[in-house]
Amino acid sequence: MPLTSSVPADSPSGSATYNDTIVRQFALAAVIWGVVSMLVGVFIAAQMAWPALNFDVPWLSFGRLRPLHTNAAIFAFGGCALFATSYWVVQRTCQVRIISDKLAALHFWLWQAVIVAAAITLPLGITRGKEYAELEWPISIAIAVAWVAYAIVFFGTVGIRKVRHIYVANWFYGAFIIAVALLHITNAMSMPATLWKSYSVYAGVQDAMIQWWYGHNAVGFFLTAGFLGIVYYFIPKQAERPVYSYRLSIVHFWALIFTYMWAGPHHLHYTALPDWTQSLGMVFSLILLAPSWGGMINGVMTLSGAWHKLRDDPIIRFMIVALSFYGIATFEGPMMSIKTVNALSHYTDWGIGHVHGGTLGWVGFISMGALYYLVPRLYGQPRMHSLRAIEIHFWISTIGIVLYIASLWIAGVMQGLMWRSINQDGSLTYTFVESVKASIPFYIIRFVGGLMYLSVMGIMAWNVLTTVQAGRAQDAPIPAVLAHV
Repeated sequence: MPLTSSVPADSPSGSATYNDTIVRQFALAAVIWGVVSMLVGVFIAAQMAWPALNFDVPWLSFGRLRPLHTNAAIFAFGGCALFATSYWVVQRTCQVRIISDKLAALHFWLWQAVIVAAAITLPLGITRGKEYAELEWPISIAIAVAWVAYAIVFFGTVGIRKVRHIYVANWFYGAFIIAVALLHITNAMSMPATLWKSYSVYAGVQDAMIQWWYGHNAVGFFLTAGFLGIVYYFIPKQAERPVYSYRLSIVHFWALIFTYMWAGPHHLHYTALPDWTQSLGMVFSLILLAPSWGGMINGVMTLSGAWHKLRDDPIIRFMIVALSFYGIATFEGPMMSIKTVNALSHYTDWGIGHVHGGTLGWVGFISMGALYYLVPRLYGQPRMHSLRAIEIHFWISTIGIVLYIASLWIAGVMQGLMWRSINQDGSLTYTFVESVKASIPFYIIRFVGGLMYLSVMGIMAWNVLTTVQAGRAQDAPIPAVLAHV
């Protein structure tokens, strides 16, 4: 079937190549911000065990660096990985160059400016105080502008595709783009008081409800739907096998997209939120288990007939173990949303362990696998400079994750039990300070696990840099005849 090349007006005349420059930029930024975000995370993890490490400097305090860490890990590292992979996937599955090079460049540079602005304002204490939405109104507007540019490029490219079928990975990327825009704009609505201070237009429990509708679904669509787009393209490509069940992938998409939006209230159990709303969030969280595990099984079973690759290929190992952590996190989350379980787990380090199992294990590993796939292809190399370094990266980071999340699971259950322990006269058996003291050994183990994860991110950065130096940046040609994508 012949394919007619389409050259955007703002691309070089007669060019019949994909725009891989934007992919390279976001891929390298993802590696850089990954190291930075995890360095900050390890530092504040150390502060939990050794509080004097804040050195009595306000901008080094845990309360200011913690939102910097979460924003850098999610929106800088995770975001750049999503943007790099989505620009790669949408061009190759649509067999066209992106619709606008200039808008893509605006997206990249404005997003980096947002990250730098966050790195400056958050340590200074300039914050809205909302989880995952701390950035003040001028930065929030910049995020929206960058996101609109991204949406125009992505959906515009889908609109000019030369392949009739829209591959399922683009469905997940598209849902992630639309949902995050809706969530961010709604939750960021505020009244500016000064250049760097604003107040939410919502009040009281309504503000909490909107915030956790955003907070949970920012996780749901940013750290789940978007990264499932990576799964459905890069695992089949690396395994050299078709998706196990394309029909299941479509069922997975619609079930996940419909259900996720309703699960946010499980963050507000035992609060002023109406009880029926809390229960609704719990029910939909439990329903989420089915599509989540369906997608996990679909990804893992894509290796059918190619299981030997787990022995030989560290990149596919990253991707499959990522799905395992996705399965763990999407089982644990619904279980923690059950009110009786939540009564024990809420406000404890169990929740922190759950979140990091998802981010370090699921998001981190699938991103690293995709980046290891992309970097040599972006620089005309047959493979990464050192497969041995990828092996070391995989094993040390896996052990680090296990230490990290297991220590926090144990600490969290212990804290919940200590807080609810009551003497016969009705007084508390333990003071809060005693629960903190009992948690310190587990904080030290958490720090060691995080340090291991960070150290091999440094190895990844070296491996990427060496591969880049050995190669040459080049944009791949758009094939004249449709090929398997």
